[in-house]
Amino acid sequence: MSGSEQLIVSRAVFHDFDIRSDRVLLHVPSTSVFVLDPIAKDVLDCLKGETLVTRDEIHRRLSSHTPESISGAVDDFFSLGILELPGGAQGQEFKEIREFPLSTIVLNVNTGCNLSCTYCYKEDLDVPSAGKRLSLEKAIKGVELLISEGASRDRINVVFFGGEPLSNMELIRQVTEYAERRCSEENKQIDFSLTTNATLLTEELIDYFDAHRFGISISMDGPEAVHDRRRLTVGGKGTYSVVRKKAKLLLERYKSKPVGARVTLTSGYTDVCEIHKHLKDELGFAEVGFAPVTSNPVDVFNLSESELRSLFESMKTLGREYVSSAIRGVNNGFSNMHQLMSDLYEGRKKSLPCGAGVGLLAVDHKGELNLCHRFTGSTLPTFGNVESGINKVELGKFIEKAIDRTDRGCKSCRIQNLCSGGCYHESYANFSDPHSPVYHYCDLLREWVDFGIECYLEILEKNPSFLHQHISNRRVEL
Repeated sequence: MSGSEQLIVSRAVFHDFDIRSDRVLLHVPSTSVFVLDPIAKDVLDCLKGETLVTRDEIHRRLSSHTPESISGAVDDFFSLGILELPGGAQGQEFKEIREFPLSTIVLNVNTGCNLSCTYCYKEDLDVPSAGKRLSLEKAIKGVELLISEGASRDRINVVFFGGEPLSNMELIRQVTEYAERRCSEENKQIDFSLTTNATLLTEELIDYFDAHRFGISISMDGPEAVHDRRRLTVGGKGTYSVVRKKAKLLLERYKSKPVGARVTLTSGYTDVCEIHKHLKDELGFAEVGFAPVTSNPVDVFNLSESELRSLFESMKTLGREYVSSAIRGVNNGFSNMHQLMSDLYEGRKKSLPCGAGVGLLAVDHKGELNLCHRFTGSTLPTFGNVESGINKVELGKFIEKAIDRTDRGCKSCRIQNLCSGGCYHESYANFSDPHSPVYHYCDLLREWVDFGIECYLEILEKNPSFLHQHISNRRVEL
């Protein structure tokens, strides 16, 4: 390669910004993070704003540096694809997807729920008396589908969902017994998990879940005044007192796995620090995760643009607390931040926003295979059923379209491999298109990743052992 040969500067391949006295580069294709040394910083500044450049031009502009150091930095950027030869860039090659190595099946065991949470997204939700229950026959076929399609997996996961899953404990017990026996025959490990509103928990149930090592999350929105605004009984009464009592019972009695809380944030309250303090420090949950509502068909529940900004600032405050704890070697249980640290630490590159449709499918009460548990009862077409199996042609077309970012803003977005367009269901609820990026989040998500990189580098500098101890090989539950 001659020094006069023109090189293309691929601006979409990197994002750089200053953190304290350092220049940091996010390599978009790999999600790798680099702290640039002085010569690399100067070479990058020389490239920015250019579309074509030659090695000779770079050397002339940076004559204060040695030729060897300049060449080394240019070679590094060439290896990262920041610099390319004309005609060397290849478009993304899309292949037909026809294999779906499932790791998780979600069984929607009952559409009925004893609560009437005002913001609930479930389109197939029923009052308890009208709940439609999944039959044991269809549930077993769902498990067999998981075992068959997940043949390459050493470990698989069965998730029980609803409605309120504990309202169909008979089926949960039967499926658990069957799945454990079948996985023993197939020499597979199996995990069970569920999300519950906790109101039906008893000591006997807690001991049962403990014996079978269930992963359990409780839906709880914070202190009483916050929780009782939206999480109501069918009769319209607040549920905080009973949920707190049952959660405390679970947290005191359950030993197998850490128990997390899942918080739904609706309009009118965005102080995640106060909610986290209550659920983590006062009640004792191991982790607290936050999900903002922006796609409810009833606008009164959706966070406004100003509320989303307020939420983001509050999450950054809690994120700084996460960093302070991490430097001391402690995980403060802010699961949104923990997930971002995991993505950065492992250099995770996502071509899809989640495992829905590839590693996970959800079985509704009819036995139909839904993209995920959020779509049961929706108008999105299903992708086969437990009787006939996965409709691999149609599901393949859906996944191929999700991977192809050609006509979407994601194509040039710096966090494309960390976000990958966002939640299918949120896109569907907002735009009637599961493939549409969640544009109302995009700027905030980019800021969140930049903030996360700053936090990640501080932890890496001051206590790198935290990342290995608390993040490496971390298993993320649904």
